Amino acid sequence: MSIQKPSRRLFVKLLAAAPLLSQIAARDIYAQAATAIGRDPRQNVYTRLGVKTVINCRGTWTYLSGSMEFPEVRQAQVEAAQHFVNVLDLQRAVGRRLSELTGAESGIITSGAAGAMAAATAGCMAGTDDKYIWQLPDTTGLKHEVIMVGGRSAFDSAIRLTGAKLVLTYSPEELANAINDKTAMIYTTDLGEKLVRELAIAKDHKIPMLLDDAAGIPPADNAKLYARMGLDLYCFSGGKGLCGPQCSGLLLGRKDLIEAALLNCSPREGAVCRPMKVGKEEIIGCLTALETWLKLDEKKLYAEWNGRIDRIRKLVETVPGVKTETYTPDDGNRYPTLKISWDQQAWGFSISDCVAQLRASDPVIEVLGADNPSLVRAVREGNPNHKEPKGPDHIELVSMTIQPGEEMIVGQRLRAIFGAAQKKAAA
Repeated sequence: MSIQKPSRRLFVKLLAAAPLLSQIAARDIYAQAATAIGRDPRQNVYTRLGVKTVINCRGTWTYLSGSMEFPEVRQAQVEAAQHFVNVLDLQRAVGRRLSELTGAESGIITSGAAGAMAAATAGCMAGTDDKYIWQLPDTTGLKHEVIMVGGRSAFDSAIRLTGAKLVLTYSPEELANAINDKTAMIYTTDLGEKLVRELAIAKDHKIPMLLDDAAGIPPADNAKLYARMGLDLYCFSGGKGLCGPQCSGLLLGRKDLIEAALLNCSPREGAVCRPMKVGKEEIIGCLTALETWLKLDEKKLYAEWNGRIDRIRKLVETVPGVKTETYTPDDGNRYPTLKISWDQQAWGFSISDCVAQLRASDPVIEVLGADNPSLVRAVREGNPNHKEPKGPDHIELVSMTIQPGEEMIVGQRLRAIFGAAQKKAAA
């Protein structure tokens, strides 16, 4: 067993963390005093129902309620709630505004990126003819095959529920060969050169392609990039990096396909996507989120995010044997992220042990570990491309969902957990 001993390097790390440790001590004294006079800051609409709030270091997961809305979004929704409006008129007006902002021909607000997937599929199959809109999910006589580039996913039920048949492909050659007179749409999540090659095939065969880049904002320029590339349809989640309403999404693209998606969706009675309702508040809120992003100083925002995980890094590195690394993913969820690792075998302390202790904390702390509590366990069945991943050798903390000041709580809690585990192993 190899347990790291205190060293000169550790002393330097303790010096770096000293100002943070002083802030933590002062915060704890203030919290104790506030609680003593009956002003518990943790009391809110959730705790009064017996539901614990969470310090979210895991990222913009839907089961953890996505992200926090911009203040501008909250204010816009309050204003939107004060009036009645024709929702179809509103969606078309928003489509014109989205065109101005992004360069896409049009757009609508959907019930999340999954709602965009369903509306886009229905629109590509039934078009704008009420006869066929009412017919779905019966696809008799309609183009009804959707080619899934890269195979099935946990979200493909959004496509299947419209009546579409999935056709799985795993290479550009397979994609080209799979296209036939029944093909209604091509679905992909690929980016970069893969996306360029797939789009060329779709254009050559005159088949609409939907790019699902749910976590594609930030950067906000992606909303314009895909329009410049000439994508027929593309979508983003409204409740992830966009910082709009959690139950919203953006579907952008060709005007004719956007109109077809709208007519196959709420508020139209009899449309297969009628259950996927978005209200006037969410429509205005999601539009406002995109407008806000396009005005933001992204460099400043990333500096703030980096600062939060850097403070956590300084605190946890005071424990001998803890290693850290900071990176930003380049294929979605593009936020500064902190990896934390330790010798699990030597410590007798696993990733799952750490996650469990954080979840048992007060407040509850969620990090990215080995599990996915929101995944339907049978979702991998029928997926020939699935391989069981190896267990992770680290936890990850995603900066974007850590609220100002929470990094101090997280850093101190992790420091205490790691310190106890390291001491137990060294005993």
